Amino acid sequence: MICKLVRTLWAAVGVTAALSACVQTGPTYTGPAPPHLISGDAEAQSDSGLSRAVRQALAQAPGFNVAGVFVRARDGAVFLSGTVHSGDEIRQAEQIARTVPGVLVISNKLTLWHGGNG
Repeated sequence: MICKLVRTLWAAVGVTAALSACVQTGPTYTGPAPPHLISGDAEAQSDSGLSRAVRQALAQAPGFNVAGVFVRARDGAVFLSGTVHSGDEIRQAEQIARTVPGVLVISNKLTLWHGGNG
């Protein structure tokens, strides 16, 4: 009786092992790593590259003064801060940033420059 129970248990263990091996095989993803799996160095490079691309797009826009604008990027989110000379430039900066590939969301904290010391 005990031999039969032991054989049944071993059979169950064998079937379980075989099934788990079958479940683990499947298609392998061969595309680029999702953003959350990119290493810290690669992520920092892509963040700084995106910041540079947005700043360059702003600098190339006719009539836009990029001198007081700071651009930071993190995981596709772009943060604009600093000062510009008109409300139109605040809106224009966001519109330009949206055209840059890789920009997912924009936080526009640009303010109007009032001049002077205060």
